[in-house]
Amino acid sequence: MLGRKGNRLLVLFGVLANSGASAACVGGAQVAQSTVSIMRHFDEEERGGHADLIGIRGTGWFLSSTTIVSAEHVTAAMKLSTEEWKPLEIMDGNGSQLIGARIQRLAGGQSEKLAVIELQRAASEARSVAIRKEPLVPEEQVTTLAYPAGRPHPVAGRFVQFGDGGKLDGMALLEIYEGENRFVIDHGASGAPVLDCDGRVAAVVTNVFEQTIVWASHRIRIPTAWGMPNVVSVPVQVLEVPN
Repeated sequence: MLGRKGNRLLVLFGVLANSGASAACVGGAQVAQSTVSIMRHFDEEERGGHADLIGIRGTGWFLSSTTIVSAEHVTAAMKLSTEEWKPLEIMDGNGSQLIGARIQRLAGGQSEKLAVIELQRAASEARSVAIRKEPLVPEEQVTTLAYPAGRPHPVAGRFVQFGDGGKLDGMALLEIYEGENRFVIDHGASGAPVLDCDGRVAAVVTNVFEQTIVWASHRIRIPTAWGMPNVVSVPVQVLEVPN
């Protein structure tokens, strides 16, 4: 089990916001077609006195035209519920649409779960993606989406192993980087699908491994070593296991 801190990949939007793996075997367009950026804009009451907090953003992918899958901690931070419809902004390369959303169900028994978000109406131009039935195998190539500068960007990597204890038990641990950048998967990527070479979703991004040190009043992030996993994901098969 890795001795690194997991860092959830949420983006909290406020007035003061902004506070190579081998080539992918799945085309970037194929990843992007089924994946969207999702954002909840908070009203004054939901801000709870934090005037500079305007919302939460994460990532999701279409299970159908009326359901989106993301990481459970994304929906929790967005304050989505199982009963009340709340407006959710769904953004892709063609623009954005505002649709009422609520949590249909949670899946998974690990410390990290997946959330199936139900939409009040079908999303326009939604493209669903197939779910992989079998688990990943070591060294298998995968592709997911990163958000450098807030824009979606396909990146490739490999599956390393499944977690074998503690909070990482059963989690799919990946090594994903671009050039020398081992933090290419970063804020806003929670909920992004991890696709295999056949274009099927195999896992969902939730955390990254990092350590931090403070030097001369500056916070410095330290990634895992080369050859080690640096991204934590939930195997997608939990969606088909009754809870």
